[in-house]
Amino acid sequence: MNTPNGKSTGVSLVVRGLRKSFDGQEVIKGIDFTVKPGEIFVIMGPSGSGKSVLLKHLIGLEPADAGEILINDEPITSPEIAAKYRMALVFQSGALLSSLTVGENVGLYLAEHRLKPPEEIARIVAEKLADVGLKDVLHKMPSELSGGMKKRAAIARALVIEPQLILYDEPTSELDPLSSIVIGEEILELNRRTGVTSLVVTHDRDLAFGVASRIALISEGRIVTIGTPDEVKQFKNPLVQQFLHADFKRES
Repeated sequence: MNTPNGKSTGVSLVVRGLRKSFDGQEVIKGIDFTVKPGEIFVIMGPSGSGKSVLLKHLIGLEPADAGEILINDEPITSPEIAAKYRMALVFQSGALLSSLTVGENVGLYLAEHRLKPPEEIARIVAEKLADVGLKDVLHKMPSELSGGMKKRAAIARALVIEPQLILYDEPTSELDPLSSIVIGEEILELNRRTGVTSLVVTHDRDLAFGVASRIALISEGRIVTIGTPDEVKQFKNPLVQQFLHADFKRES
């Protein structure tokens, strides 16, 4: 995907033969997928399917037993290679520090590492908050924000480093349906405007089918299918259909 100036900012991501066991039990069982530059790639699956463990590998919190992860065809096991690319994580909880204002939270990375002068950080923070529709919350505390606003503030914090890859961990968890739609629209708009590669880990079917370029459905540590939203809906595998059409049934 290209930005308005014609330059793509997204990177490719390749996961190849990834395996992970804990106490002799294999949790990730040979996962393979490729995310194209500028794509919104959704990893969807039920609780306990291996989504969280996979995400920890992608951000370097867990070493793999086997397999490799590559960004732009370079393995990220090397700190030098990992540092070469700008990758941001939007935490499930938002993870805003309660003792700092929203503006201080968003600009924390730049300030702590002294990457920009204070006046430049203030400009960037205001810009990124405006980008996610939060221009009036700069001086508020996180406790004054709704759940959806906290998620958007977390996205703004991720954007300050001008990421080439954003990983979203259950971005609509604990949100009401209307707030979930806002977050989905935000993911789509950022992708359209910046060309960033986005990987969304979720069990939210509406979000997955609303934002995804492609979806990978994971079950019991394996990728069951990968395809466009329409292709996944048509896939006849019983596991896929069971997850997609699970609903509450009440007897009349």
